Amino acid sequence: MVHIPPSLSREKPLHWVASAKKDYLAFPTEVQDEMGYALGLAQLGAKHPKAKPWKGEGPGIFEIVEDHRGDTFRAVYTVRFEELVYVLHAFQKKSKTGIKTPQEDVNLIAERLKRAQVDYERSSKP
Repeated sequence: MVHIPPSLSREKPLHWVASAKKDYLAFPTEVQDEMGYALGLAQLGAKHPKAKPWKGEGPGIFEIVEDHRGDTFRAVYTVRFEELVYVLHAFQKKSKTGIKTPQEDVNLIAERLKRAQVDYERSSKP
């Protein structure tokens, strides 16, 4: 059961950073449905039971992992900003080192988080 805080007055807009939306839309429909539900909960201020903290960038960053027909898909998003939810990266996990996320994906998420911060600061100025 997912708890949605009663104090919410509105849904936060979802912003996609760089190619995250295009990459997400290439996922199988079943994966998109489950991840879309999780992102929708994030917009409402709740957390999907499968959403796990993303390590390395501090609080407010989460990943959703979905397995589908032997493949693993991930979406990483941040709820760190008061008015928006940013989807930082969506990718199919193809690590050759077991469960570890490839360093190029880790670096991409860090870079996109910086881009989201700049975007948020620009959009929230009066």
